[in-house]
Formats: sequence, C-alpha cells, structure tokens
Amino acid sequence: MRRVLLLLACMLLLASCANVPQESQPVVVPVEKAPQQVNDAAEPPPNADPLDIVRLFIKANADPWSGNAASRAFFDDKQRGAWKANRSITIIDKTFSTVYDTTPTPPTSTSTAPPDPNERTVSMRGSMLGKISSDSTFIPGSGSVEQTFQVRKQADGAWRISSPPPPVLYVTDDEFDGNYNRVAVSFYSPDSGTFVPDLRYVPAKPQSGLPGRVMDMILQGPSAGLAGAVKNLFGDGVSLESNVTNNDDGSLTVQLSGLTGASPETRTLIAAQIVLSMTAVTSTRIRLLADGAPLVRDHEYWRSSDLPSYSTASSPSLDLLGMMTKGGRVLSLGDGNGIPGPAGNGGLPVVSAAQSIDGKRLAVVAQDGDRVSLHIGDLGRDLPAVDLSGGTLSRPTWRPSAVGSTSNEVWTVVDHSIIARMALDQKGNWQRQSVNANDLLALGPIGVLRLSRDGARVAATVNGQLVVASVVRSGGTVTLREPRVLQPGVLADVSDVDWGATAETLVVVTSSPSQPVERLTVDGRQMNAYNSSNLTAPVRAVAAAPNRPIVVADAGGLWNATELGEVWRPQPHTQADADPFYPG
Repeated sequence: MRRVLLLLACMLLLASCANVPQESQPVVVPVEKAPQQVNDAAEPPPNADPLDIVRLFIKANADPWSGNAASRAFFDDKQRGAWKANRSITIIDKTFSTVYDTTPTPPTSTSTAPPDPNERTVSMRGSMLGKISSDSTFIPGSGSVEQTFQVRKQADGAWRISSPPPPVLYVTDDEFDGNYNRVAVSFYSPDSGTFVPDLRYVPAKPQSGLPGRVMDMILQGPSAGLAGAVKNLFGDGVSLESNVTNNDDGSLTVQLSGLTGASPETRTLIAAQIVLSMTAVTSTRIRLLADGAPLVRDHEYWRSSDLPSYSTASSPSLDLLGMMTKGGRVLSLGDGNGIPGPAGNGGLPVVSAAQSIDGKRLAVVAQDGDRVSLHIGDLGRDLPAVDLSGGTLSRPTWRPSAVGSTSNEVWTVVDHSIIARMALDQKGNWQRQSVNANDLLALGPIGVLRLSRDGARVAATVNGQLVVASVVRSGGTVTLREPRVLQPGVLADVSDVDWGATAETLVVVTSSPSQPVERLTVDGRQMNAYNSSNLTAPVRAVAAAPNRPIVVADAGGLWNATELGEVWRPQPHTQADADPFYPG
C-alpha cells in the first residue's frame, strides 16, 4: 500500500509540473506605496472643538503616508473619500492662528433661519515661508496666507471639516522638517567636471524606501532651478528594471535598463552620480547593474570611497591661503605682505581683486581717473588692461576650468546693470562676451556677483537681497535663469556673499547688527546665524571656501571662525579696512 501511494504521489507531481511554463515575463513590483485607504489613520480627539480640528489638520498635513491618511481623518465621510492631496506644498510658520469667522451672513429675501449651531466657520491665518514644487524642490516665498474651513458637528457629536478640502496643502515648517528629508541629488557639470547638488525633499518614512525615492529623483532629471545648467546622463529610455532592493548582506541593488550603447565614460559617471546621491540615505555598498550585467565592467559593488575626487577643479588647493585688498594693494592672508607684481607693490591702484580657482591668474579692478577698468594676467606678472571699464565694476569672479587647464573666463557687473564676461580666445586675447541676465536684472540693480565653484550657479546681491540663479550655456550663449530670492522678508541689507564650505551652502554678511553673518542652504530653506558676540557692525565683506575658515571684515579688522557657534578670532594678519577673498 505504501508503494501504491508513493507511485500516485509521483504521478500527481509530474502532472502539475507539466503546467509550469518554461519561462515567464518579469513583473516589476511598484515602488513602495501606501494603500489608499480612508480609515487607516487615528481619528481626531473626540473632544476637539472646531479650532482644534483645523489646527490638528494643518499639523497632520505634513504626514504623506498612505495618501495623507492622517489629514483625511479630519474630514466628514463625504469629503474624506473624495479628497486627494495636492503634490505642491505651501510651508507656513508654525505660529499660525485659527479663529472663528464672525462675519455676519448677509440677509436674503428667501431665508430668515438663524445660524446653524452645528456648523462653524474657521479661518486659518499664517505667514508663508515657501513652497515645495512638483519636482520636490523648495521655492522661497513670503507674505500672508489665509484659508477658510467649514466645520460641522457629526451625528456622533464629533466636529469634522465639511467644506471641500483646500487646493493647497499647508504644512508648518517644523512638521515639514520632521516628515521630510533633504537630499542633495547630484548632477554632472561638464563645465567644471564635477557634480552639482540639486536639493530635493522626499518623505522620510518608511526609511527603507529612501534609496528608491532618491533613484526616482535621479531618473526624473534636474529640477527646474538647474535645468540646462547641468547634464542629464540618463537618456529618455533609461528606467529602473525593478525596485531598489536591500540584500541579505546589507548592500543595495540598483538595476537599470536602457543603457545599451552607453560609453564606459558615461557609465562611470552614472555610477558616481548614484553613489554620491545615495550618500545622505545609506552608507552601505551599492550593487549597480544595467541590462543584466554590471553597470561598469568589472566593478559591480560601489562605495563612495571608490570614486575619484570630482571636486578637484572646483576646490582651491590648500596651498592657496587667500588674499586681501588694502590701501590700493593686494596682500597675502598668509603673511600680510604684498603679493608679487604690480597688484601687490602699488604699481596698480587696486579697488578689488579675484584670484582664479587654480591660483595661476589674477583679475583686478583698478582706479582709472574717475572710472575703473579691469586688468587680467598671470599672478606675479604684469596685469594689462582689457577692454572693459565703467563707473563701477563689481569684484571679479572666475569661472572654473577643467582639471589640468587654466581658468580663462572672468565675470563682473558694470554699473550695477550689465553682467560682462571676459573670455580668453585661442590667440591669447581677452574678449568681452555678453550674459543674458534679464530675469535677474528685473529684480533690481546688482551689487555683488559670485560664480559658484562648480560653474552651475551665481549668487548675487540685488537691492540688499540675496538671489541665486542657474548658469545655462548653449553654444556661445550664456543665460542666467530661475533667479530666486532667498529668505525674502527675513534676510535684508546683504552687503557681501560667498560660496561656502560645500557647494550647497552660502555665507552672507549684512549691515544688520542682529544678523551680521549667516549661513544658508543654496535653496534658502535653512538659515543659521554665526556667533556675533565680538563683531562690530557693520560687517562688510566675507570670504569662504572648502576646508578653510570663514573670514569676515568688520569695522575693526578681519576675523576667523569655522563653526556656527564659535567665537570669532582675530585673523593673524588682520588689518583695518581690508577686504578678504579666497580663489574663485
């Protein structure tokens, strides 16, 4: 009997195997998404009054999980099922208010009924700080916002929002920071051979899904604020073959498709872009595959330590100690002495100056009668005048150069209204080229202009405000696009700006005694004050660079600091009325 039963089992197994296909089409599991349920969040407190309901609703808006289920819990049954959250978020200050709207209802000839005690109108009033756009970037803003809600008592005695949900999703700044992560997604800049950070904001939970959300940002390409200023290494046909997965050994696997025919150079840059972008969300190894094989031949697993330094051309050598202008001369920050050549020995009446990032060249604005003119040359040698002069010229700023080459382009602002760039042609002559800066100039006259050390952005002071714009090169045309005022209504009287220790930060000084030195992210979302206890207003100049102390100039001289809370120390060779600068 046992033999008969065993034979029958084998026959059944063979019959079932005959129905198994020899191959099947792979099924792509969608990126981690929450179920779209309407009752998967805690209900509001049963004793919450209409004002509480609106305040708690605004608080809940920051939680994007499960289609903003936490927000939907505050609606009545009709609105709860119909509501779909807007992808665009408006961030407001956490000190917003909720008040009852006591505006009387105008009388009508058809209705004399008294107000319904089971319905209240609540107004939310607050200050706007900015918006999160559909491409997950922060766009600064200012001004007041107001939204009216109808709140109605339900049959069970609980109050719920009964009016159609607002088209704008309002979120307080503290709740936003608690529910979203800032990620610097990297995009390649052929201009400098480095990677440029594109700040994006992605939901923080679930944490396991963060790498997948970062890959989504990479594949979507650069944000509107950087479009055209950086290169999108992925073609239209490139996609994820499957989800970004966590492996048993702790590594991540990223499987791409559509890269057949991509050059080894492009594949290596794509690997660097993914690894650099993932730095903020994982420290583990990343397995990179493309079309069923390693993305880069003989290099399947990657860490950030496997990457070459892509910042060489955009970071001044530590041997370049910085300089300062004082009394018509250029002096070294390293020893306080004049630099070699006419700029340092008094042979040229210097107004302002800038050293190229590679340290080999110097651009000088010199007094020329009642006007000023631009002089450019090799460091320590003669500085001949180029064909550019005006009533005023802003302190020059250098475009970065590729690794192994010498900087060959200088920018300055003529009479606060024209941005000119001097480019070195093949014959060794500096030729004036134009910059289309209409969008930037529409905001007002320009004071200070600084090119980022990766060449993708400019920072400028316009009417005392701080503005950042992207630099888009197309053939021989250069255009400044997407200018954005950072911290509008908060940051004012900006006297100078420089790019900070990283490509995603700026350092500014203002004439305000209350906020003399501030550090900002390049999108303006975050601003932090440096210690101001021993600075004497007004602070008029700042110099910053990677791996160097911040140097500021106040009424008494030059001061150094490295950390936000650090007390400023006198610069070793401080001098009154000196203006410091690092290469760039």
